[in-house]
Amino acid sequence: MKFATTQDKNEAVVATKVEKLDASNASELKAELVILNKNGVNSIIMDMSGTKYCDSSGLSAILTANRLCKDSNGNFALCGLNENVLKMVQIAQLDKVLLITSDIDAARQAIKL
Repeated sequence: MKFATTQDKNEAVVATKVEKLDASNASELKAELVILNKNGVNSIIMDMSGTKYCDSSGLSAILTANRLCKDSNGNFALCGLNENVLKMVQIAQLDKVLLITSDIDAARQAIKL
């Protein structure tokens, strides 16, 4: 299992269980996010504590989650970023667009789950 999802009504936590979030698995993550959204989930926390590398395909999947949540009047938070992943997010200047927290508890508080 590459991604572990726990769902409670219209809220979900998606944990990445891959060392590299890249072109080989980003489309699978996007599909998971679209299914969650179609099933009424509009607030998502993405826990990336298990991921050590993320490329542009991975960043695209993260942006998909953010867009799906915003389009359905929900919230999105990213947490547990490894130093290398955080650098990629900062290089792409997504740290100005995304809500980033240290862990799941902080993300829950930030988006009031």
